[in-house]
Amino acid sequence: MYIESQDELESFVERASKAKLLAIDTEFLREKTYYPKLCLMQLATEDEIAIVDPFAVDDIKVLKSLFENEQILKIFHAGHQDIEIIIYDIGCVPRPLFDTQVAATLLGQAQQIGYGALVHSLCGTKLKKADSFTDWSVRPLSESQIQYAADDVIYLPEMYEKMRDRLEEKGRLAWLDDELSPLMEESTYVVDERDRYRRLKHYTQLSRRQMAAAREMAAWREIEARKRNVPRKWVLTDEQIVEACKREPRKIDDLFMVRGVRERLTTRDARVVVELVKSALDSSPEAWPEIPVSGKSEQNVDVQVDLLTAIVRMCAKKNDIAVPTLASHQDLVNIARGHHDNCPVLKGWRREMIGNTLLEFLDGKLALTIRDNRVSVEHLEN
Repeated sequence: MYIESQDELESFVERASKAKLLAIDTEFLREKTYYPKLCLMQLATEDEIAIVDPFAVDDIKVLKSLFENEQILKIFHAGHQDIEIIIYDIGCVPRPLFDTQVAATLLGQAQQIGYGALVHSLCGTKLKKADSFTDWSVRPLSESQIQYAADDVIYLPEMYEKMRDRLEEKGRLAWLDDELSPLMEESTYVVDERDRYRRLKHYTQLSRRQMAAAREMAAWREIEARKRNVPRKWVLTDEQIVEACKREPRKIDDLFMVRGVRERLTTRDARVVVELVKSALDSSPEAWPEIPVSGKSEQNVDVQVDLLTAIVRMCAKKNDIAVPTLASHQDLVNIARGHHDNCPVLKGWRREMIGNTLLEFLDGKLALTIRDNRVSVEHLEN
């Protein structure tokens, strides 16, 4: 059902309010905006599929009652961006929810398995890809586009049922609580402009003083991009920020020495940026960011991480679970350094499955051995 009127949308909301499941997907554009532009929303209950045209309806916020109805399980695949859009356009976080991509990692699938691959694996259907790069903002939509959009939700209820059953069989359904809870927290989708500098390309090339300046420039860029609703790189690129901070500019002319900055910033904006940079450069070293410690080429860390990785891989294969889901590389680096606080692999089901083993290995109580061409972990005699 293609919904392009408010009456149709409200009728669907009334019918769907009695459902137990609601599959959700969105089509959006973000190439020219800071906030994603919702172009289509696909919804599926056990009984029907609705393709909602947000350009045609008067108030898409009537969906809020469905998304907040805790008697209805909301099903997504890789739902982070979809939820971000729902927060922005509808004003709520869908709860409770099930994410098939997250669940797949607990069943041995790749860390970021695509929707099409998972549909083929679970439902035996190979989806068409003809409209995967379509411009969803153009109207009217073709029949093939509408069908492509519908395919993105039509299989989610069936996939959920199968994955839930398999997780129950393996005793892992409760594990999803920890994995999915961040997706249901609004704070997950809040961008901290003061932390954006850490995502600048090549920012680790900067000194701590220069990083302080980069923190201010990146925060200013974030606020400006949000205010203008344009991509960050339209305000300043990562490369321009990093290069400017390497120069430690104290005058507008210093800032404009960086290629392309003069064309992007007005004199007024450049003056604001320079003042922010000067303040950061002159601040106390205690206020400067710490340079991230690399996990590579540290004495003992490299070898320990390699050995820990081998143990994790064996455990992941034995238990049919994705390796990065069981323990991330950063987890292993932290353990090798002796940093155990806030380490996911040392909490909950992960600690029980592999975390304690890793600690015992580092404590010299276990050894990696090769017997009959097979690697194994064995307890050492006291």
